[in-house]
Amino acid sequence: MAETNHTVNTVKEFILFGITDHPDLQIPLFVLFLLIYLITMMGNLGIIILIRTDSHLHNPMYFFLSHLAFVDLCYSSVIAPKMLANFLATKKTISYNACATQLGCFLTFMITECFLLAVMAYDRYVAICKPLLYRTIMSQRVCIQLVSGPYIYSFCVALFHTIVTFRLSFCSAKVINHFYCDDLPLLALSCSNTNTKQILIYAFAGFDMICSFLIVLISYIYILSAILRIRSAQGRSKAFSTCASHLTAVTIFYATLMFMYLQPSSNHSLATDKIASVFYTLVIPMLNPLIYSLRNKEVKDALKRITERIAIH
Repeated sequence: MAETNHTVNTVKEFILFGITDHPDLQIPLFVLFLLIYLITMMGNLGIIILIRTDSHLHNPMYFFLSHLAFVDLCYSSVIAPKMLANFLATKKTISYNACATQLGCFLTFMITECFLLAVMAYDRYVAICKPLLYRTIMSQRVCIQLVSGPYIYSFCVALFHTIVTFRLSFCSAKVINHFYCDDLPLLALSCSNTNTKQILIYAFAGFDMICSFLIVLISYIYILSAILRIRSAQGRSKAFSTCASHLTAVTIFYATLMFMYLQPSSNHSLATDKIASVFYTLVIPMLNPLIYSLRNKEVKDALKRITERIAIH
């Protein structure tokens, strides 16, 4: 307890180093990431509104997609506003409590996205491998349970990690070599023994990613097997097209996270981690609406119907 009090009394705020301290890059990076954030906001809000307002999209697949869009929206909003402000600020500080809140929210939405992608893979498995039972298996009650589980689990894990991290002593170290409050850069500042915390990070990250990835992998093994049994080339193409967007999103997301969290600590470079972090906190939430919309005929048709209704009125 004394160590906790020492931490709170000595560190009231942190300084976020950011992506770079090069003065000539601050404005160009601000413009770039502002554009990315605006596209993320418009894309994900657009998908949520479209799915909620168009009755043709009221099915399990789009129910899960709307929650993925919501998580991406929150995910990006936890990081981007403070990051953008710091590009223009002289003093790039974040308070102790705000840092803890940012870490907790970031972990909540990251873990939720991880398991939502697994849920969406299971949904595609049922749709392709058991089409006649799809509506029965993916009932409204089941869909709500499949969405609630990731939210509840991720909140509990994030709360646990945040409490453990902020019970460490940071002494006089204040500069976080990152553009947001994340576990690994915070551990680099601590003057406490962080071995237990590092074990917890890799244990939970490994469990979350391996479990969710196995669900995705097993689902797609069954999906691929079912698609190969379809005799017509047109039927195989149609079945695969319903999974292509999800498979693309899954590949980008899991590859980035595995690179970030499952490499040995001796190989960790915070500079490299920053690049990976930009991808999964800002770029992926921007790409997901594009991936799921541009190649999806039903979403395009829904957008066309809404546009026509607005034009008429």
